[in-house]
Amino acid sequence: MKQNAATSAEKGRVTIGIDLGGTNLRIAAFDSAWKRLDSITVPTRVADGPTEVVRDMCDSIDRLRQQWGANYELFGVGIGAPGPLELPSGRFYRPPNLPGFDAFVLKDVVEANLRIPVIVEKDANAAALAEWKSGVGKQMPGNSMCMLTLGTGVGAGIILDRKIWHGMIGMGGEGGHIPVVEDGFPCGCGGRGCLEQYASATAIGRAATLAAARGGATAISRLMGRRIQEHGEFTARDLAGLARDGDDVSRQIFADAGKYLGMALAMLVNVFNLPLYVIGGGVVSGWDLFAPRMFEELRRLSYIYCLTEPEKDQPFTAGKTYVVPAATGPDAGLLGAAMLPYLEAGLL
Repeated sequence: MKQNAATSAEKGRVTIGIDLGGTNLRIAAFDSAWKRLDSITVPTRVADGPTEVVRDMCDSIDRLRQQWGANYELFGVGIGAPGPLELPSGRFYRPPNLPGFDAFVLKDVVEANLRIPVIVEKDANAAALAEWKSGVGKQMPGNSMCMLTLGTGVGAGIILDRKIWHGMIGMGGEGGHIPVVEDGFPCGCGGRGCLEQYASATAIGRAATLAAARGGATAISRLMGRRIQEHGEFTARDLAGLARDGDDVSRQIFADAGKYLGMALAMLVNVFNLPLYVIGGGVVSGWDLFAPRMFEELRRLSYIYCLTEPEKDQPFTAGKTYVVPAATGPDAGLLGAAMLPYLEAGLL
């Protein structure tokens, strides 16, 4: 009988990584060399509830599997999701950026739909894993690092002694909810003044909107009106363009974000004393705008950083504390999620 597909021995391995965000749901297939084969992005239909989001997720996975033909064998599926999460079950506990998902057990529901094993991990942990194995961690080798992801919210992933640090039941490393402003903006977590209310893309967009509403931010008001008319939204990237063009209000918004980020980093450096702290997510495209203020605040508040700050342009040196932008780009969460089956199998 003639075979139309490659034999099992000839098939390459493929893993699926899923990045479940508060705004977008991204699904991608990667081969064993971490080359992205194909991807699908759809809006996260949070308002329709978790069941519909899982339906979109599984439909996208089926579409990707059909496109590979017979040349690849599915090795596993990994999902990066926003916390707080109980792991390994993937049970949500009042996730601030996924309202309506409280107590939803992601792993069980997805496995029941796909009928294959699924690994759920906190999205920032997945991004940290990718950065450690394929990004800055390759350039600055070490056994431990911390990553902050600045997107819809602020996530934090921590690698300690070559393992993802989960805490007691998977809720460790919620750096986005470090309080930086006493009695500040209310956060979806139930607290006030959390870092993600001041340094995320959402927070930067809100600061721009408030500045425009107060008056005196003419450039922001004009561009905001134009972008909303064209695309329906005004982003942190739009504001970064204004800041680089010299708009003082825009520059101050990024400087403020850098200040609060520096405050949180000082706490993390003082507590963990790790060699590497990586900043990723969409906001990192404005690194040149927020980093100077971030480092100023970090030096002011962390004596450990002051004692271990590397010299400018010095090659990576043991015993120093490095704070750098991510190298893997917007695919970090996707790639890290795809790496999870290999990590689970002890192959990473």
